[in-house]
Amino acid sequence: MDIKQINWNDQDWKLVRNGIERKAFGSEAVTLALHKLYPGHEISPHSHPNEQVVYILEGEVDFHIGDEVHRVKAGGLAVIPPGIVHYVEVVGDQPAINLDVFTPARPEYEQ
Repeated sequence: MDIKQINWNDQDWKLVRNGIERKAFGSEAVTLALHKLYPGHEISPHSHPNEQVVYILEGEVDFHIGDEVHRVKAGGLAVIPPGIVHYVEVVGDQPAINLDVFTPARPEYEQ
């Protein structure tokens, strides 16, 4: 059986926009994206047809989801429903790292 696999430790971070870097991996049904967010990063409110589950690995962020703001610290999770405008801001002066899980998959994220 041919199993798709990578090691993110061997992958370079890719610049998404000012202050945001990404590593991504996906299957036919799901995309995982590891993001490094730096304080003062470029903010980009957006929406997409994918459900997004966010897990904060390091740091602290404010997730703006629709008209609500949710502070999420390392170890915390949040769910962003499909089609809802959202964006994230780093809290404090340390970078944050988060793992996003998208379904359906986002092939445009693949490395």
